[in-house]
Amino acid sequence: MTDTVSGAHRAPSRAAVIGSGFGGIAAAIRLQAMGVPTTLFEARDKPGGRAYVYKDQGFTFDAGPTVITAPECLEELFTLSGRNLADYVELMPVTPFYRLLWDDGDRFDYVGDSAVMRAQIGARNAADARGYDDFLAYTKRVFQKGYTELAATPFLRFFDMVRVAPELARLRADRSVYDTVARFVQDPHVREALSFHSLLVGGNPFDTSAIYTLIHYLERQYGVWFPRGGTGALVNALVELFEELGGELRLSSPVRAIRLEQHRDRTLHQVRTDARGEEAFELVVSNADLHHTYSQLYSGVQSAEKTASKLARADWSMSLFVLYFGTDIPYDLAHHTVIFGPRYESLLREIFDGPSLPDDFSLYLHAPTVSDPSLAPPGCGSHYVLSPVPHLGKANIDWAAEAPRYAKKIIHALERHMPDLGQHIVTQRWFTPVDFKSSLNAFNGSAFSIAPTLTQSAYFRPHNRDPKIPGLYIVGAGTHPGAGLPGVINSAKATVSLIAEQLAKEAAA
Repeated sequence: MTDTVSGAHRAPSRAAVIGSGFGGIAAAIRLQAMGVPTTLFEARDKPGGRAYVYKDQGFTFDAGPTVITAPECLEELFTLSGRNLADYVELMPVTPFYRLLWDDGDRFDYVGDSAVMRAQIGARNAADARGYDDFLAYTKRVFQKGYTELAATPFLRFFDMVRVAPELARLRADRSVYDTVARFVQDPHVREALSFHSLLVGGNPFDTSAIYTLIHYLERQYGVWFPRGGTGALVNALVELFEELGGELRLSSPVRAIRLEQHRDRTLHQVRTDARGEEAFELVVSNADLHHTYSQLYSGVQSAEKTASKLARADWSMSLFVLYFGTDIPYDLAHHTVIFGPRYESLLREIFDGPSLPDDFSLYLHAPTVSDPSLAPPGCGSHYVLSPVPHLGKANIDWAAEAPRYAKKIIHALERHMPDLGQHIVTQRWFTPVDFKSSLNAFNGSAFSIAPTLTQSAYFRPHNRDPKIPGLYIVGAGTHPGAGLPGVINSAKATVSLIAEQLAKEAAA
């Protein structure tokens, strides 16, 4: 492969994006929109990564992310391409954002209206209503710094961290999410209601940096949404946009290895697949699991092996047990329900630290047919319920034997809110930590990559551009800013901005 030079410009670099999760698709769209010919490789038979879709007996099950926040970052992908998101997929508002249920029968509707939130909190404790006002003001400041200013800003140098450190110190980023919430409100259930969000990005509220309280304000700012047709419809909309821009999507095309090859003044990445052997790319953007990228894809590259060894010692997020089930009757539920178990901190410590599967659990129940009945046959309901569990590096659990028992136990617990559930399930399947490892190449079966602790955030998180391997870039949950749909979409923005800077320098040389 040789350079083509025309005046001050050269032919656009050819890019490979590995993995079609939201981060990968977003990066591929941005690259293609700025004129870089891009091939998007996906190992599975459908795009979406964790946002896979299962269909069975007329039921549609979204496998992964179901809480859509900050649609502005999605809209931006279409706007930069001269298109409108609404022409490709309909996003429907969800209210309440979440219904929270406790073991003692308590209930709380978590909504976007701050006055309604304040009234619910004040009915429990008048002082907490005032505390909530102060908490909301605090989360606004954190949102403005942590999301508006920094979410799409790559941290490549220690100076980048030093530059923002004073503001982060003033915001007490060293405190945990839970400790921060506890400074504002006293009621134990309200503390749980205002701190559980870090679990949605793979973090323990008792260890995750207070910066992640910004999620509370982000939801108030942008709302919570769900795509008509399911999360898979949003994935399909993004793929359609990518292909309209001229991008190439290859399904059932796992990348087996990448070999580096030095050519003149650049490094080529020889990307090997079963179907086509080796193909040369000047840029690689990996949305694959971070550890897999370095330990397997770039196996044999000395710096990659060192990175993989370092990553193996990092603190990784918990895993999940996810149970998908269809019922022959509908249930009166909220779209998103969080069911807290009898314990909070001690349960979370067992989940994140192991070494065994806790006897009790807290659950997130997704009932998409509340918003879109078309996701199930008429008069039926489509659901999934997930339980956070230790990852495979923390607890040695025989999931082949445990999964049927655990599923039965969860169904029994749900019958408190879904009467006679066991009698009305017509189809079910589950996804365990072993499946996260085997199907998604997730290190230790972790569901959210590197845990979002303070010492694994911003500059201290794996960088969006690899410092040792020219032309290798990272997107997704493992790099800055982290997990969650806005996080991985913004990681693509940060990463592609670095690619654009590099291409501009090369063109000017």
